[in-house]
Amino acid sequence: MSVEIPEFIRSTRTSYDTIADDYSAQFADHLAESPLERALLGAFAEMVGANGGGAPAPVADLGSGPGHVTARLDALGVPVFGVDVSPRMVELARRAHPGLRFHVGSMTALDLPAGTLGGIVALYSIIHVPHEHLPAVFADFHRLLVPGGQVLIMFQFDECEKGLHLDERFGHEISLDYHWHTPDSVAGLLTEAGFQLHASIRREPRDDEKMPRGVVLATKAS
Repeated sequence: MSVEIPEFIRSTRTSYDTIADDYSAQFADHLAESPLERALLGAFAEMVGANGGGAPAPVADLGSGPGHVTARLDALGVPVFGVDVSPRMVELARRAHPGLRFHVGSMTALDLPAGTLGGIVALYSIIHVPHEHLPAVFADFHRLLVPGGQVLIMFQFDECEKGLHLDERFGHEISLDYHWHTPDSVAGLLTEAGFQLHASIRREPRDDEKMPRGVVLATKAS
């Protein structure tokens, strides 16, 4: 039986397929100049490894884009694979990181067995998921993780949570919606889904950034 793809997933996929080459060229590694985010990713990797007792279950990098986060986790010794809604993004990630696995898919419909992931990373990808869909997404995260599994989420946000629509980017015509979720709202939804919070952080805009960043780290209780 085929599963109907929500319109916001269709438009996000089409938009990123359109801008994938330009996006990947400009954001080949957005963590390169972000020591705080790199440190948090390292802490996440350490926690995943500790929970696995030296042989952790794999981590899913959701919204893997050009593949740089997947590659950093691999370099940290974490078994990891990337998932992105855009087939073109997946193609470019496979080309840039031929030794790693990347798959086309959506965090709203992860066709994986329960209790098979040691961790989930979603860096700057929930911004394309409407708020009303997040409870189901986080409930599925909880289903997929092993007991003690970790989830790390980073995102831009606006306190007003009004969102943004773009008709153009990199000179290309697109239709892409951004949904701003505050750290408090994301932390609250994860708690409701059964997670135990480790940290909920606000990072102020840096250099040419226009919006603060939110970071939430949580675990599935053992």
